[in-house]
Parts: sequence; C-alpha cells; structure tokens
Amino acid sequence: MSETRRAVVTGASTGIGEATVEGLRALGWEVVAVARREDRLKALAERTGCDYRACDLRDAEAVEEMTRSILADGPVDALVNNAGGAIGVDQVAEADPAVWSAMYERNVLTALNCTRALLPGMRERGGDLVFLTSTAGHDTYPGGGGYVAAKHAERIIANTLRQELVGEPVRIIEIAPGMVKTPEFSLNRLGSQEAADKVYEGVAEPLVARDVADAIIWTLTRPRHVNIDSMIVRPVAQATNTLVARED
Repeated sequence: MSETRRAVVTGASTGIGEATVEGLRALGWEVVAVARREDRLKALAERTGCDYRACDLRDAEAVEEMTRSILADGPVDALVNNAGGAIGVDQVAEADPAVWSAMYERNVLTALNCTRALLPGMRERGGDLVFLTSTAGHDTYPGGGGYVAAKHAERIIANTLRQELVGEPVRIIEIAPGMVKTPEFSLNRLGSQEAADKVYEGVAEPLVARDVADAIIWTLTRPRHVNIDSMIVRPVAQATNTLVARED
C-alpha cells in the first residue's frame, strides 16, 4: 500500500460520514467524500481539503462512472460504506412496501454498488471495506421492521464477503452504532424536529458522530494482520435497542 492512504467515504455530507472525513484528513489521509448534496460536499472540501464526488449511489451506472473518475486519480485503500438512513416507524401490519424498498436501496444497494465497483482494485493491492450498519442489524424493535430488515441485509453482505474473500488481502469491517445524536438521522426518519428531539430526550450523553468516526478510524489504522470483524458501539445509557436510561 502507498504511504499516504486514500479512502472513499459515502454519506459524507453530514453526521458520521462528515466526521469520518474530518478525522481521516486530520491524520493525513487523502479522502474522497461522496454524497448527493454537492453544496455540502464543496463546503466540506473547503474546510478539510478533501476531494469529493456528488453521486446517487443507488444508481449502479452512476457509481461505476464515479469510480472510474476516482481511480483515474489513484488507487483506493479503504471504502467506508456509510450512506443509508431510516424512514418512518410504521409497524409491519401497516408497512408501505415502497418505503421498505426505499430503505433497502439506501442502505443495501448503495453499499453493494460501491463495494462491487472498488473491490477489484482492493483484491489486487489490498484494502479495507467498512460497513456502517446499526444495532438494528443485530436485533429488532417495534416500529423498526423495514430499517431493521435493511440493516440485517447490509450486515450479511459483510459477513458473506469475509468468507468469500478469505485468504485475500481485503479486510471486511462492520461498525454497528446504537443511539447516535446527529443533525439529520432522526429528523429524516420522523419528519419534524420536535419528534427527532424526543428520541434523545432525557438521555444524558448519546453518542455523537465523532464517537463513531473514531471507531471507524481505529479499525482502519490497526496493523494489517488485524481485522475488526464487528464492533457494536453504544452510549453508556443504552443497554439494548429499546432499553435506555432517561433522566426525568
């Protein structure tokens, strides 16, 4: 691998993705930040010195075109599959299949498209594939069926790849955060700031984006013979997806 490592970080326009770009750049990595909102990517680039590409990662052809552009500037040592998100809290009996499909595309197909595009070079040179799943990918909770199903599916991509690529120089890493207070995750899921604020109400210290970014960066900076298969990261106040200590 080159002395200066190069990473592609998806979902980089906000939250965990943005914090990961900032953290890697602080360590001297070259970083390509990827998301749909070019205005936010441009601001991130001006602040951190990263490169960026605006792309809808649900579109496999667009991802292939983006990958050619990225690889024209040099090889990629790490891909952080962070793009994703949840929509709504409908119970299974009232579920809208279109909403479930949208969550599958956001969380699973984005990771699949980017992984397929960048994996060939990593199999030749070595590299790291990081999948940002969720504690939702390890259990379930009422009202989470669609998101839980998507995160279970994304997690299984990582678990399967680890077996399919055994003996090759590619590390497969899963980071599964619990409750993380970011500007947009709960807002996008619930549709209003008031509802989003209630998710974290009374919780002394939920995780913040930088906490998860630190975990990602730690896994990427382990010696090459060390693979962090799966890491669950929760705030101290959270024991399970549904059991959370809240102050009155």
